[in-house]
Amino acid sequence: MTTAAQRSQERPPAGPAVRQRRSVPHWTVLVVAAAAQFMVILDVSIVNVALPSVQVDLGLSTVGLQWVVNAYALTFAGLLLLGGRAGDLFGRKRVFLAGLALFSAASLVGGFAQSETWLITARAVQGVGGAVLAPSTLSLLTTTYTDPAERAKALGVWGAVGGTGGAMGGLVGGVLTETLSWRWVLFVNVPIGVLLAAVAAWALVETTPQVRRLRDLDVPGSLAVTGGLFALVYGIVSAETRSFSSPFVLGPVLLGVGLLGAFVLVERRAPRPLVPLSIFRRRALVAADGVGLTVGMGMFSFWFLLSLQMQQVYGFDPLRAGLAFLPASLALVAGTAVSTRVGRRTGPRPLLVAGPLAAAGGLLWLSTSDPGGTYAAELLGPSMLAGLGIGVTMVQLASTATAGVPAEQAGLASGLLQTCRQMGGALGLAVLSTVAAAHTAAVVAGSGGGGGGGDAGVEALAAGYDRGLLVGSCVVACGALIGLLVPRQPQGDAETDEARDAARKD
Repeated sequence: MTTAAQRSQERPPAGPAVRQRRSVPHWTVLVVAAAAQFMVILDVSIVNVALPSVQVDLGLSTVGLQWVVNAYALTFAGLLLLGGRAGDLFGRKRVFLAGLALFSAASLVGGFAQSETWLITARAVQGVGGAVLAPSTLSLLTTTYTDPAERAKALGVWGAVGGTGGAMGGLVGGVLTETLSWRWVLFVNVPIGVLLAAVAAWALVETTPQVRRLRDLDVPGSLAVTGGLFALVYGIVSAETRSFSSPFVLGPVLLGVGLLGAFVLVERRAPRPLVPLSIFRRRALVAADGVGLTVGMGMFSFWFLLSLQMQQVYGFDPLRAGLAFLPASLALVAGTAVSTRVGRRTGPRPLLVAGPLAAAGGLLWLSTSDPGGTYAAELLGPSMLAGLGIGVTMVQLASTATAGVPAEQAGLASGLLQTCRQMGGALGLAVLSTVAAAHTAAVVAGSGGGGGGGDAGVEALAAGYDRGLLVGSCVVACGALIGLLVPRQPQGDAETDEARDAARKD
């Protein structure tokens, strides 16, 4: 009996959960996973409110300001697949703690930044740590909670906490920037990371590694996808200061497309691919990733553009701008609660259509704001509608993408979802910021070229932000169309769909 039990721990089981060597209360795993997800997602948005202060203190250019956000988002997106696969192969507790340590250390270094290059580099390393850490939070839950009802509740909490991290970033960043310094939006991760590491070391039980060799991680594939994303977004961001026909724009864009194409070829030939292409036979996962990509493009831009609009158009200080995000944060939390409860009865598809539509409606409404109006009249309602739609969507994405996925691919599935969300966010931020800046420049030129300051300059900025939000609304609305492709069954997967199709043919 003892020998059989030992053997069962030496290989992944056929069922959805990996057996553990000691009993751990499930709620402790949920607390650790949710807290880590909160910290990682918080860091995507916490710097937004602090950006004007960072720009003044370090003398950042407009493009450099975008790269403070994009450096984190891109390394995060590009390495999420590698991080998710590393947890599956080498043990999720080990990988979780390593990612947490790197994330916290990079936050400390970034807080002491004295130049644009220093800060952007630290943010990029933060993204690496987050990419190692984040997939483990979701895969820990999907392999711990095997009962569908319990898993739905756990994913609801995970989604709510992660979504709240994105929404509360503005508030937390505003409070820290106003009362202490913008540097504390990075320093704050250090004590949280130390406390979380202590709890995780006690609460998490190591899963048995499947392999122990670095080459099994498919590093060439990871380098190809990360390099492709970086080159693509760099080219798009460069379009803000150069024409689209410039070699400094077309060159990186073409290189990025080429590297992403090479990534597909590498995966088809790799003995242990980072992303086995067979996983894309799961219609639920593909549809969830598509929705995550489009909603991510609008969500990141929503927080970024609205933060700048509040401070540069409406004249809010960082604290007031952070407080102004609170209603949207509460609406997001309400959306996750409603989505969790309603989704048990309706399945994910209706909510993955309604959620993006609500978010798109909020962005469209924001794009009509009057810079001479008040916060209550112009920003409160649409920001809450956008937050509600994002909350409804996020929970269903997590449950849909991981439905029916075997335990040995849980990290991969969660990494794919979060990669699409982060990749969408980085690309969306680059595209929509460029759209906003180009429209602002066109408005200034149309006014005679002398409208760089005063009321005319504010109106030009407002027009640019409105245009960016309008395009973002269109992108997010496409997510609702992709949501129609989600299977009706909440727990459906590729094998179930194929069996159903075979039965119809017979």
